[in-house]
Order: sequence, then structure tokens, then C-alpha cells
Amino acid sequence: MASLRSRLVSRWQNALDVSAEFVGKTWVLAVFVVYLLVALVVGFLWSDEPESFNVQAVALQRAELQQAPLVTGSITTQTLIDTAKLLLDKRGGFLSNDVMPPGVWLDNIPNWEYGVLIQVRDLTRAMRESFSRSQSQSKEDIDLAIAEPRFNFDHQSWIVPSSESEYREGIEYLQRYLNRLEDSDDSNAQFYARADNLRYWLGIVQSRLGSLSQRLSASVGQRRINTDLAGDEAAVQSTAAPYEVDVKTPWSELDDVFYEARGTTWALLQFLQAIEIDFADVLQKKNALVSVRQIIRELESCQQNINSPLILNGTGFGLFANHSLVMASYISRANAAIIDLRDLMARG
Repeated sequence: MASLRSRLVSRWQNALDVSAEFVGKTWVLAVFVVYLLVALVVGFLWSDEPESFNVQAVALQRAELQQAPLVTGSITTQTLIDTAKLLLDKRGGFLSNDVMPPGVWLDNIPNWEYGVLIQVRDLTRAMRESFSRSQSQSKEDIDLAIAEPRFNFDHQSWIVPSSESEYREGIEYLQRYLNRLEDSDDSNAQFYARADNLRYWLGIVQSRLGSLSQRLSASVGQRRINTDLAGDEAAVQSTAAPYEVDVKTPWSELDDVFYEARGTTWALLQFLQAIEIDFADVLQKKNALVSVRQIIRELESCQQNINSPLILNGTGFGLFANHSLVMASYISRANAAIIDLRDLMARG
């Protein structure tokens, strides 16, 4: 009898243990499912691209709050600072170096961030090497010399030092440069709004947009004739290349290139609006204001709402749209206008 009772108690205890284990696993599964659902919703919210901002209004507001005068270069520098800040402080923060959900699942916004970051790097470089220097032999600005390499730090670094910490340091040094620029007692900080300086930066922009246009156009695949040495009969290259090459962006990278282009054009839109103000006298003298405004118009077209849940890759004249080709069309027109603007800046 005692043995039977012992076996019954043992079986009952085993049943309780199994039940407790099942309940524990169920709770763990439930918590995991809830976490995934919350991460999915948060990821959806983080996937919205930031809106453009009025560069002049933001600069005027800051100047009024800080009781600082607006001088030549104030709006361009402030726009660069605000763009870099927005990159870090937008909804969801900086996602390119996230290693946990939902950030690690997202790729569209990180590619958008990379496009913006490239333009921040390029403008900071132009400010260090050209805008802040009167001539090629003049001394570079002390704050810009520190700010530029900070923005060139790896954008996917999540451990010490993180990308965010390096970029925030870069912003701090840009702010120091701006404070010195607006200090009438400090003549060491300068911003030279000259045609040759603007032409230098436009050359960088032209190269970036040309590359993006080619990568976007390659969404459908093309067989292109190699024109690497065209135009110079004495030109040579390191190794031989085929006469014709097949160029096609892999299908897995189509949306990556598309959103990088969206980020690039978003940042350029802000920067050109600032350049239009700071270089107004130069542009008016060259009768080039209308050219800048046309470039801005093309870049605004690149920021139209996307009414499709996916970046489609239809053939050029097929049944379905090809978003990459549409973006390439706008960027190519903007790039052609930039080439014309550079020519205007080179004329006397």
C-alpha cells in the first residue's frame, strides 16, 4: 500500500513538474512573440525618412536665440550641422551600426543614412580644403581639420568608439568653427564665397551623382562599350579591359542603391538651398541662380512619396515600373545641370 501511494505521489509530482515546465516555456514563447511584434511595429515607425527643413528659417532662428549675426557661410555651416544632427537624432537614431532588432533587420534607412553621410563628408571636406581657405597655400582651419576625419569614421562601428560618438565630436568642431566664423573679433575663421571654391565642391557632387546614376541605371542590366580611355589617344591604364562589359546591379542590392540615392539627394537638396543664399552674389554675377534652382527642382523630384511597398524593377518598357530608372532620370538631369553650373563658375 505504501509502495502504491509512493508511486502515485511520484507520478503526480512528475505531472506537476511537466506542467510547470510547459507553462514556463509557454510564457517564454509568449514574451518572445510579443517582443517580435513590438520590434516589428517599432521598425515600421523607424523606416520613415525625415522631412526636408527650411535651411534659412532654421539658421535665422538659431541666430536669434543666440543673438549671433549671420555672416557669409553661416547658413551653409549651420545646414551641415543640422543635417549631421538629424542623421543621429531622427526617429530611431542612427541605425547603420545597430546589432539588435529592430535596427538590425532594417536596410532601407541605413542605406539612406549612408547617402546622407557621404554628402556630409564631402561638404566637410570642401569646407576644410576650399571654402575656409583663401588660396591653396593658406593654412587650413584648425576646427575643420579635426571635424573632417571624425565624419570619415566607420559608419558601422557599434562598440567603443561608436560611430555616433565620433560624428558628435565632428559636429562639436563644426559648431566651434561656426562660433568663430560669427565672432567679429576672430579673423582666423573665414568662409570664402568664391566661384572657384563653389566649383571645387560641385566637382565632388558631380562625381557622386554620376556614379549613382550609373548604378541605378544598371538595375535592368546593360552591355556597355568600354569608354574608360576615350578622348585621349595617349591615355593608358594599369591592366587590359574588355571592349564590352556587362553591367547589372544584383537584385538583392536594388533597394540599397535606391535608398542611398534618396539619402544623397535629400542632403544635397538642403546643401544647395544653403549655397544659393551664401553664394548669392557670385551666382547673380554669373547669372547662375536659375541653374541652382533648376538643380533643386530636380532633387525635390527625387523625394516624392513612394506609393509601392516594394522597389520595383520592371524592364525599361515593361508592364511594371522601374523605380531605379525613374530615380536615375532625375539624378542624371540634376547632374547635367551641375555640369553646366560648373562651366558657368569657370567663366570670367
